[in-house]
Amino acid sequence: MAIRYNLWLDPDNTATHRAVEADLERYFVERFADYPHIRLFGADPYDYDAPFNRLYDALMARALDYCERQWCYVPTPAQLNQAFFRAVGRSNKFLRDPQDGDPHRSDSR
Repeated sequence: MAIRYNLWLDPDNTATHRAVEADLERYFVERFADYPHIRLFGADPYDYDAPFNRLYDALMARALDYCERQWCYVPTPAQLNQAFFRAVGRSNKFLRDPQDGDPHRSDSR
């Protein structure tokens, strides 16, 4: 199996890696605008058919294709994943129920 990931092939080219990662984050935020608000978590976070999980799979494939076309660059799965979740954190398209997340968080905040 051949190594294709640019990060592994040229680890010292940090300027390009950072530029691609920043562009990927922007790419994800722009793609989120194409969708209605999406509820995070829900009854079962491991449900592959949950809207967030389906969105994740679809956008990972689209982002990989985008990088190869736009940058002639093959990002690692970790680069894609980190850019995706940084974009989720910045986006206002994702909704959370008050009881989601931190079990120690009180509803009075």
